[in-house]
Amino acid sequence: MTDQPVAVEAPSVSGAPATAERAGRGTAVQRLRAAALGTVSRIACRLPERPLLALADVTGWLWYRLAPARAAQARRNLERIVRELDRRGTGGPRIRAAASDPRALERLVRSAFRHNARYYLEVLRVPGLSPKIFEERVIVETPDTVEAAFAGGPVIFVSAHLGPIELPGLYLANRSGRTFVAPMEAVDDPALQGWFERTRGSLGVRIVGLRAARRALLAELKAGGQVGIVADRDIAGGGIDTPLFGVPAPMPIGPALLAIESGAPIYAVGVRRLPDGRVAGGLIPVPVAAEGSRRERIAATLRAEALAFEELITAAPDQWSAIFFPIWPDLAVGASHATADAR
Repeated sequence: MTDQPVAVEAPSVSGAPATAERAGRGTAVQRLRAAALGTVSRIACRLPERPLLALADVTGWLWYRLAPARAAQARRNLERIVRELDRRGTGGPRIRAAASDPRALERLVRSAFRHNARYYLEVLRVPGLSPKIFEERVIVETPDTVEAAFAGGPVIFVSAHLGPIELPGLYLANRSGRTFVAPMEAVDDPALQGWFERTRGSLGVRIVGLRAARRALLAELKAGGQVGIVADRDIAGGGIDTPLFGVPAPMPIGPALLAIESGAPIYAVGVRRLPDGRVAGGLIPVPVAAEGSRRERIAATLRAEALAFEELITAAPDQWSAIFFPIWPDLAVGASHATADAR
């Protein structure tokens, strides 16, 4: 599953096809960087996993020490989440403790950095993934819902930036036996973008860009296919404020709009890493509103989607990598903070 796309345009050079071709491939430095990344990825795929995980954990700890602004953003977001979960009486002991104990909260922040470092390791190891992982290490917590989702017909899968988010893509493609379509936040580096598209293509994901996204996704759904969207952050703008852990946050309208236009159901998907090295996850049906104006239906569907995201994130908020970015405008680093969390 991939992010919402951000448009990246290659320079237009009239009458110079060779130059245009080079622009599409990127500069020599960009191609060298992508080649180096590919080499590192191949090495990461061949090395034993355990020492790589240990290295990722050390990298996460160093990252925490060297990025105070990033840590501050994560701390503010996590504090809001754990206080709301504590108010509701949900979440495990480790999560609930962080609502009142600053040291427990800080342990959660450090854990978030370690999990984020593990995510980047997982990206490097994508080419080495195979369906065998589902037999050996993946626990499907909602088997009946998964069966319903794959019973036939078009489906929209939405995800938060939670846990090893590359795994759902492999699972969906392997389970359905067909390529599914997903938009992606592009990088301003054609060579690097090409590497991401090739590696994610190996999972059975066909990447589409921003300008073609809505048309391509809708066409895939109308053809009975499946699409996947990471939809917990309003990267492209134009989102609708939706209650998320007790406070409105802008959420992208794409999944709700696609569901209303196509009639396809929505399922929220979430996976998280377990302490024993396995991965657990499942699907939650997201009701698509059928009453009211189109905007009212979109808003109601987004509220249901946010509730599903909350349920998935509750078990492991430190694995929600969106916490490193502004989720709620009032908690952006440098913003003037209200007393919304002073409970």
